[in-house]
Amino acid sequence: MTEIIDYKSLFNSRKVCVLIPTYNNAETLKNTIDQILSYTSNIIIINDGSTDDSETILSAYPHLITLNYSQNVGKGWALRKGFELAIKHNYDYAITIDSDGQHFPSDLPLFLDKLNSKSPCLIIGSRNMNQSTVPGKSNFGNKFSNFWFLVETGINISDTQSGFRLYPVKELSSMKFFTKKYEFEIEVIVRAAWKGIHITSVPISVYYAPKEIRISHFRPFKDFTRISLLNTVLVLIAILYVYPKKAIQSLFLKKTYLNIKDSLFNNSDSALIKSLSVGFGVFMGIVPIWGFQLIVGIFLAVLFKLNKGLFILSANISLPPMIPLIIFLSYKCGSVWMGDKAVHLHFDRNISIETIHLNIIQYLYGSMILAIIAGLVFGLMTYFYLSIKISK
Repeated sequence: MTEIIDYKSLFNSRKVCVLIPTYNNAETLKNTIDQILSYTSNIIIINDGSTDDSETILSAYPHLITLNYSQNVGKGWALRKGFELAIKHNYDYAITIDSDGQHFPSDLPLFLDKLNSKSPCLIIGSRNMNQSTVPGKSNFGNKFSNFWFLVETGINISDTQSGFRLYPVKELSSMKFFTKKYEFEIEVIVRAAWKGIHITSVPISVYYAPKEIRISHFRPFKDFTRISLLNTVLVLIAILYVYPKKAIQSLFLKKTYLNIKDSLFNNSDSALIKSLSVGFGVFMGIVPIWGFQLIVGIFLAVLFKLNKGLFILSANISLPPMIPLIIFLSYKCGSVWMGDKAVHLHFDRNISIETIHLNIIQYLYGSMILAIIAGLVFGLMTYFYLSIKISK
């Protein structure tokens, strides 16, 4: 006998509402609302300045929470105001769904099931972008967005543009957002990831109407330009602030040092990944980009899924006591390329950062050679060491 699930009770017990931002979708709005009502009456609708019959349609649902704006501001603004209303009415989560008929309310239970497994989290409904009905520009835009989300957060998600999502509204309430249109859906998931909120996804169905009757308020040039500018800002913040902050926090937490053994032996990463992390850390600690070594290195370590703890520890080869030795060895390596123009140093306490200027070309050549050699040596030593330990 098939068990009948009382979804209305589940929505109530888990304090989940459905948030519908709408703008000039009168033809599909009523059907969307009616389908959602079969699962829950916890519905918030933000009418973002519609000029069609949307307000008249909404007047037939006086028991639902509605907010009508006289002028269109943008989807991001509608979502932000919806989050505020959700918190005001004591909801912990809001599932956002588009009113144009693209999303299927029958997929709502998928979010509740996923929420049950890990909380709090932000869940994105992942569309099947390989369908023949998916517009080419949507497929490209999604891949473009996924790539930059990976760069900005180190998290790989298959669909970062889907508007069918579950948001932990109370977790987001302390954040001050600065976007108001389509790009908000990028800002919110990137900043949620930075805040430490778990980002995950569930597979959903999607319907794209035929091109001749499809309604879209996305303006390719203006909206894509705003999205590109936003991604530029987010990448800069990630490289200059987010990644370095996390690295510093990890570096100065006592447990980082206590877990070196775990990073080497008990971590799930393979011996190859650990060895590459050590070798790359040593390489980045020596390359001649003083002041930016850790920032650039952490960004690349996250991008290539290396062991960040081992990378940070290895990159500290360039701590102040080691700088004279690194500069001396760099000059030695660089002398091979300079011939008669080479500067020959003697290793003593007088070597400092200022010594670099004696022959900057020799130092640049030499430091790159030293970084490569040292990175390979330490990486190989780590690999053989771990191989011997594992085999015992």
